[in-house]
Amino acid sequence: MNLFEAAGEEARKKEEPLAYRMCPETLDEVVGQKHIIGKDKLLYRAIKADKLGSLIFYGPPGTGKTTLARVIASSTSAAFRQVNAVSAGKKDLENVIAGAKDRLGLSGKKTILFIDEIHRFNKAQQDYLLPFVENGTVTLIGATTENPYFEVNGALLSRSRIFELKPLEKEDLAELITRAVNDPVKGIAGEMVSFDDEAVDFLAEAADGDARAALNAVELAVLTTDRSDDGLIHVTLETAEECIQKRHIRYDKNGDNHYDVISAFIKSMRGSDPDAALYYLARMLKAGEDVKFIARRIMIAAAEECGIADARALTVATDAALAVERVGMPEGAIILAQAAVYVACAPKSNASSQGIFKAMAEVERSGSLQIPPYLQDAHYPGSKNLDRGTGYKYAHDYPNHYVDQQYLPNEIKDMRFFEISDIAYEGRLQKYFDFIGKTYGKEKK
Repeated sequence: MNLFEAAGEEARKKEEPLAYRMCPETLDEVVGQKHIIGKDKLLYRAIKADKLGSLIFYGPPGTGKTTLARVIASSTSAAFRQVNAVSAGKKDLENVIAGAKDRLGLSGKKTILFIDEIHRFNKAQQDYLLPFVENGTVTLIGATTENPYFEVNGALLSRSRIFELKPLEKEDLAELITRAVNDPVKGIAGEMVSFDDEAVDFLAEAADGDARAALNAVELAVLTTDRSDDGLIHVTLETAEECIQKRHIRYDKNGDNHYDVISAFIKSMRGSDPDAALYYLARMLKAGEDVKFIARRIMIAAAEECGIADARALTVATDAALAVERVGMPEGAIILAQAAVYVACAPKSNASSQGIFKAMAEVERSGSLQIPPYLQDAHYPGSKNLDRGTGYKYAHDYPNHYVDQQYLPNEIKDMRFFEISDIAYEGRLQKYFDFIGKTYGKEKK
């Protein structure tokens, strides 16, 4: 490298974003993710021993997927090759594989192939990698923000170990910010910066688990703040608030964030927690979720979770779905909130929903059993000759409009599908059954 090249390289390094410069070079420098890289964990031991199999790193942006790949690159004796699925094509993969084959054949040296944003590769590109991962030509490390079970070839998944990276804790982000402020080589200590504790605390909270967002905000605060008379750049809480004006909502309507939030929303209504239901409803609305989708889930929850313990829940949910479609947003949020809170607060019973699942399972098992002849249709000429309707007891002809009669097919006449409870309106039904002398809800003899 000549003098000009060296000067250019030095200038390039100075222009690198702070978040890039602060990436750890060793495993012990990595902050957070102790659930997978704690010193007693498999991944930590595998990296230290340089005995890696194929891996998939999965998690939100800024949680350290590429960081871990760079740490592996600096610690492995294998050749390390990196491609980004956004810009790479099959030709790039072919070149990497050809080099890996030559390397393995000539020196026995292995190759680690790191593919950033692997979910961007289509099925054909992922299929191309499969035989080379399987025969050991390359060890694959993929990084993705999408749930790999949705986006990555199942055959590749079966040959890889998946590690989920979590959003960093506030304490982890505060440590990273402090490290960046105090590091004179890779950080900004050379800029003579004074960071208020309140500013560090705010940025660590507001970054929402994203290390890159936190360090980008630190860099922006330093670059946009004038030096004071004492020669220092003072970053205050007010400056930090200007650098992160709005918290980013992690939500992908086609990925697992979508499913996680709607799952939590439904379970909160089922669990009779209106506060949690409102919180997850707000998460979905803020992220721009389809209000018709939300309304449908509330209707389903009303029927499945409340049943006839409070049959009005379904009416409220259905009315809300119609109303929000006519009113639209943002006022529609009020309507959805009313329905969600009603379902969350309503008495719960899944007796009817479980009943239909049991009945469908029985139909699947036993098929079309013979309906008792006296229940069959008797409204066509000649039906009497076939004993259709003969012997049927009309309930309204009997006291209390009830008569004991077998309605199920003979083969399953003693089966029970609806397990009535004593909750709310179902409890009133139980009293009604007791009044008319029906054995419903009790053990059948």
